[in-house]
Amino acid sequence: MRKIILMMSVSLDGFFEGLDRDISWHVVNDELLRHLNERFRTMGAFMSGRITHELMAGFWPTADQNPGLSAPMAEFAGIWREMPKYVFSRTLTRAAWNTTVIHDVVPEQIAELKAQPGGDIALSGANVASAFMRQGLIDEFRILVHPVVLGRARCRRPRYRGEP
Repeated sequence: MRKIILMMSVSLDGFFEGLDRDISWHVVNDELLRHLNERFRTMGAFMSGRITHELMAGFWPTADQNPGLSAPMAEFAGIWREMPKYVFSRTLTRAAWNTTVIHDVVPEQIAELKAQPGGDIALSGANVASAFMRQGLIDEFRILVHPVVLGRARCRRPRYRGEP
């Protein structure tokens, strides 16, 4: 059975994003992207929330057409474009780029997706990750801690069951 793997970047002080959804502090150089591409190539699908999906869909579908793009970034563009994607949204009715829209995080539906053949499923997006955590649906956490202290931000790490 496939696993749901949360892949998330956080600051040293536990934030997913800065004020106004700022993620410019994420340090993703070619060395890190080569490492991530090795992991992503083995995945069977990407899952994300609407905000994360729209951010990705606004750049990656045609990113590798830019001649100045680094080889690891061009490689990720191809991985992202070809990978089946699931976006969790109550407002979207459809999405392009090999994407299925799912309106709610329903454990039985997630179990059906996990039972399908293929590689593990990479989960991203702060809000959808919180929903998955509340329902105990994450099998593995791969957290990238960036050497940045934001001090103030919009989304602090979600609390786990029973945690104050």
